[in-house]
Amino acid sequence: MGACKIELAVFDYGGVLAEEGFVAGLNAMADRAGLDRDFVFQCAREVILSTGYLTGQGSEDVFWDHFKAATGIKGNPGQLRHEIISRFQLRPWMLSLMQKLKALDIGRIILSDQVNWLDELEARDNFFRYFDAVYNSYHMGKSKNDASLFDDLLDWTGAKAQQTLFVDDHLPHVQRASSRGIAGIYYTGREDFLARLEDLCPDIERD
Repeated sequence: MGACKIELAVFDYGGVLAEEGFVAGLNAMADRAGLDRDFVFQCAREVILSTGYLTGQGSEDVFWDHFKAATGIKGNPGQLRHEIISRFQLRPWMLSLMQKLKALDIGRIILSDQVNWLDELEARDNFFRYFDAVYNSYHMGKSKNDASLFDDLLDWTGAKAQQTLFVDDHLPHVQRASSRGIAGIYYTGREDFLARLEDLCPDIERD
């Protein structure tokens, strides 16, 4: 076996550590309203950026007001947010992997483009304890759409880019991390991810 090439592993939350509740929730809203799923997703993505909600510069109420105006979807904010938050479900095998990384003395970090919902999900699921740090766009005032965030990440952690791994299910984010010299894995599924991780760190045993 070759030596492990990483000392720090950085993970996205939705779509990697957990099922992608944002997309699944929006899809459910679109289906119920008889709307195109891609249309609803693009509206939500544009609104979460334009209102500043993603980076903590805008409120959730404003986000929902603009989202409903853009899509015509009905419902109160409590009902709509439940459609999304309820669908974020942690992947138990990922939490098991965090324990294996810890045993190998590999740092574990969450880097998420999330809003205040991530704090509520932590209160529900108590998963931050598996990580050394959690960086959330809502609290940072900057998202992974800005490549300089990956420079910040290296500064905050003191990690070397060539010994850092970043895992995300959004390819442009992976590309931005890679532009900073960070090893990237574009998450498309469990088996592909584990195979790519094993290439970087053969010491990690599969279940």
